[in-house]
Amino acid sequence: MSSVLYNEAKKREDKIVKFLQDAATIPSTSSQEGEVVKFLEKAMKDMGYEEVIIDGMGNLLGRIGNGPRVIAFDGHCDTVDIGDISLWTKCKPYPSEVRDGKVYGRGVTDQKGGLITSIVAIAMLKELNMVPENLTIWVVASVQEEDCDGLCWQYIVKENVLRPEMVVSTEPTSLQIYRGHRGRMEIEIETKGISCHGSAPERGENAVYKMADIIKDIEKLNESLPPVEPLGKGTVTISHIRSTSPSLCAVADSCTIHLDRRLTTGENEETSVAELKALPSVQKANAIIRVLEYAVPSWTGLTYPTKKYFPTWHIEKTTPQVTSAVTAFKNALGEEPVVSNWVFSTNGVSICGMFGIPVIGLGPGHERFAHFPNEEIDIADLIKATAFYASFAIEYAKTEAPAK
Repeated sequence: MSSVLYNEAKKREDKIVKFLQDAATIPSTSSQEGEVVKFLEKAMKDMGYEEVIIDGMGNLLGRIGNGPRVIAFDGHCDTVDIGDISLWTKCKPYPSEVRDGKVYGRGVTDQKGGLITSIVAIAMLKELNMVPENLTIWVVASVQEEDCDGLCWQYIVKENVLRPEMVVSTEPTSLQIYRGHRGRMEIEIETKGISCHGSAPERGENAVYKMADIIKDIEKLNESLPPVEPLGKGTVTISHIRSTSPSLCAVADSCTIHLDRRLTTGENEETSVAELKALPSVQKANAIIRVLEYAVPSWTGLTYPTKKYFPTWHIEKTTPQVTSAVTAFKNALGEEPVVSNWVFSTNGVSICGMFGIPVIGLGPGHERFAHFPNEEIDIADLIKATAFYASFAIEYAKTEAPAK
C-alpha cells in the first residue's frame, strides 16, 4: 500500500487520532451538538477551509474549491447516549482513549471517525495542491441524525443551503463501498375501549384484548413479507406498548403499540399503511393508524417538523458514483473493494430517497459497534478512509457532469 495519498494520510496519523479523540471527548447527543460543532468549525478554519458556515438548524458546512461541479461529504456529529455505564467494561464513554491501535469512546465509530477523516482528507488535497479545478467540495457535519435520520439534509436542500450533485456518506461500512439501504417508518396503532371497574370487566371493553389480536396479525405479517433483491426483506416489529385506564383497578380504555417498519425496494408509506389497514384484527377493532411526526428543537432552537417516513434508496453499480469509488479505492489502497449495502439507516433516506441526489457510502469502523458500549475504531482504518476520500474526489472529477 504505497499510493501517494495513502502515504500522505499516514503522515497525518497523529493529527487524525488527536482530532478524533478531542471530538469524541465532547458529548454531543442529538440536539446537544453545539459544543462539538463550534470545535469543528474552528478546526476547519485552522485547516484552511475557504468558507465555513453554520446553518439555521446548526449543521456545519465547510468548503474547499471553487469549481462548477459541487459534491459533498456528509458525517453526522451527534451520537446516541451512553446507555448503561456498567456495560462499558473496556473503556469509558468519555473522555476518549487511545491504546492498542484503536480509539475508544462514544461516537468514534458512529460516526465521528468518518466525519473527522473526511475533514482531514479534503484539507489534505488543498495542502497538496490536488483539489480538482472543476470541483467545489463541501464537508458537512450534520446534526440530529440519530433522532431523525435525514432531517438535517431536508433542511439543507429545502432551505437552499446546498444541493450537491452527489454525496459521500461517511457512516461506518468496514471500509466497504455501500450504495443503499432499506427505508423505515415509525407507526402507532391505537385501539379504544370502555373503562369500568376491574371487579366486573364484562361491563366494559378492554382495549388491550383488542390489541392482542392485532399483535398476532402483525407477527404473521412480518413473517409473510418477501425478500426483495438487492436490499432483502422488509420487516415490521413492535418496539413499545402502552395502555391507559382510570386506575390499575379498571379496564383499559386505550392501548397503543409502536411499530418499527423497515422498507425494502417497492415498499413505501402508502403500501405499508394499506397493509396494516387490511389486517382483519385492525378492521374488527376499528383501530387508529398514525404515521408519527418528529418536531424537536435543534441545538440552535429551530424546530423543523417532519413525518417519520424515511424512504428506501439504492443506486446501481454502473453509476459514475460507484465506479469512481471502486477506482478510487484501488488507487488509494491497492485492493479490490467490496460493494454492498447498509443494514441500518443513514441520511441517505433524504439525500437520495427524497431528493434523488446519488449517494455512495464508505466509512471507517464497523456497524456492529454503533450504539454499542465499548465503542471502538481501528486507527489503521482511519488512515485508509482519509486516503480514500481524497482519492474519490480526484476520480469523480474525471466523470462527465450530470445533465441539468
